[in-house]
Amino acid sequence: VQLQASGGGLVQPGGSLRLSCAASISMSSLNSMNWYRRAPGKQRELVAILAITGFTDYVDSVRGRFTISRDNAENMLYLQMNNLKPEDTAIYYCNARRATITGLQDYWGHGTQVTVSS
Repeated sequence: VQLQASGGGLVQPGGSLRLSCAASISMSSLNSMNWYRRAPGKQRELVAILAITGFTDYVDSVRGRFTISRDNAENMLYLQMNNLKPEDTAIYYCNARRATITGLQDYWGHGTQVTVSS
């Protein structure tokens, strides 16, 4: 599984960005697709999850501001980020998770940098 994230950039506080992630396979074969981020000097953090059932969840710090969604026909995952704050500055990674006979398998794309600054 190959994942390609894009859409990062520099934005002022209060602004918006939409991240995209293109998957090389049908997302219906994946148990979940997720967004993680790694801020400078911090550990990687799970930001948003989207299960194959359509269930979504968010880390508290972004709940109400970020929305995860997908386009099954295009095999695309999105993260709409509104009202961005400086603490959202991080490298954002697209993740896909699939159950296999040997356990859960994680796939990662290259990150896309999001910088929130005035």
